Amino acid sequence: MTAAMVDGGQTGAGRWWDYLLQTWRELDVPDGWRAEIDEGQIRLVPPPHAHHNAIVAKIQRALYRVLPEEWEIYQTLGIQVVPLDKVYVPDLVVMPSALVDESDPAKTDPVDAAEALLVAEVTSKGNAQDDRTKKLWAYAHAPVPLYLLVDRFDEHGPTATLFAEPENGAYTHIERIAFGKPLVLPEPFGLSIDTAAFPH
Repeated sequence: MTAAMVDGGQTGAGRWWDYLLQTWRELDVPDGWRAEIDEGQIRLVPPPHAHHNAIVAKIQRALYRVLPEEWEIYQTLGIQVVPLDKVYVPDLVVMPSALVDESDPAKTDPVDAAEALLVAEVTSKGNAQDDRTKKLWAYAHAPVPLYLLVDRFDEHGPTATLFAEPENGAYTHIERIAFGKPLVLPEPFGLSIDTAAFPH
């Protein structure tokens, strides 16, 4: 992950956030890279490994079996954690498609993370700790009702952890499984995903 220091010469938290968000909107990010705002900086996230993309694709394929028509899956959608002034581009977001379809086509504003039904992150070597800590904390504060963390680099072996029921900035229900066991997403998904097919 590369952090880009952006100095707008402005003072005041509100104006600084507006400046960061405007800079984020206007960035010309290389193909495959993602720009995120965290800790008052714009960070560039490099393209992931092919195994990372394969896991995201398998999750997406499984979700499409149960998604109602009015929901959609996005892989490059910027979402804003409003209470914390953060913008992330998760590996996968499920949200009502109307929120994206009806957004202003002239702007690239991030969508409010609180509108997401599910956010999934698959760890890469360079950002695994961020997915386990910073993003976990941020998504709970949004609040995102379900956060799926697929951790290929867990010290105990590859795992998938589903964080649910956010309350006061923390998830109150956590289900962790090793690759090879079924990953169960509760309603409104009601879906079991075979993690044995996940490459690692």
